[in-house]
Amino acid sequence: MLRIAVPNKGTLSGPAADMLREAGYRQRSDSRDLVCTDADNGVEFFYLRPRDIATYVGSGDLDLGITGRDLLIDADADAEEMLDLGFGGATFRFAARPGTLTAPSDLAGRRIATAYPGVVNRYLTERAIAAEVVRLDGAVENAIRLGVADVIADVVSTGATLRQAGLEPVGKPLLESSAILIRRRNGGGELTPPVNQLLRRLQGVLVARRYVMLAYDVRADLLERASALTPGIESPTISPLHREGWVAVQAMVLRAEVHRIMDELYDLGARAILVTGIHACRL
Repeated sequence: MLRIAVPNKGTLSGPAADMLREAGYRQRSDSRDLVCTDADNGVEFFYLRPRDIATYVGSGDLDLGITGRDLLIDADADAEEMLDLGFGGATFRFAARPGTLTAPSDLAGRRIATAYPGVVNRYLTERAIAAEVVRLDGAVENAIRLGVADVIADVVSTGATLRQAGLEPVGKPLLESSAILIRRRNGGGELTPPVNQLLRRLQGVLVARRYVMLAYDVRADLLERASALTPGIESPTISPLHREGWVAVQAMVLRAEVHRIMDELYDLGARAILVTGIHACRL
């Protein structure tokens, strides 16, 4: 039976469970449950602290896991990324008092406070920068004011919290993180059928979230121009209408672009333009 680790709490927990449900897997009904068995699909789900998941997968005690890219790097476990799951985005940046840093080389000799020492140490090692990393749990914005560090490295969204602490982001992000599916590094051999099935299902969910099905009617003499707007995955599906000289078209289009495409189709002369959500797919 395939054994998969899932975050038991935090920002990744709910979206991970939702995605697995969309992929056809049973999930726990009580947040206090630590294990959920999906006998129909031959999978056991173990609900663990997000920070521990890479360790369990890297040791081989569990086959796969869902965690953050940041947590995988921070754990320094013998595990690797298989698939970006498209949620739980986070941007890690250095921050300091205005005028303190102008380039990454300015980090040399500084004290850097962070809750993610593995992430910071990897960044420093890759650039041969010698600096002291101070590990703190939780918020690190006050570390500079309290004299614990000269620089901090943390998740930054709008930067409002940093500005309140008298700090500003410095340089480019040191890491762009998101939720990922991981396995043991150098697992060896071909992927097993259950793992391949999980990958196909998760990839299907990702596609279904990004695309919608667009259907419309258009005059046959305008079909080439309309198809250029809606090429679909392989090609659009074309069906003749009872009305002579007209055809019905169906194609998958990116959800983010659907309204622009609808406007352009309407201006072209297409009518009965309909959008339908995609719940699951295999490409």
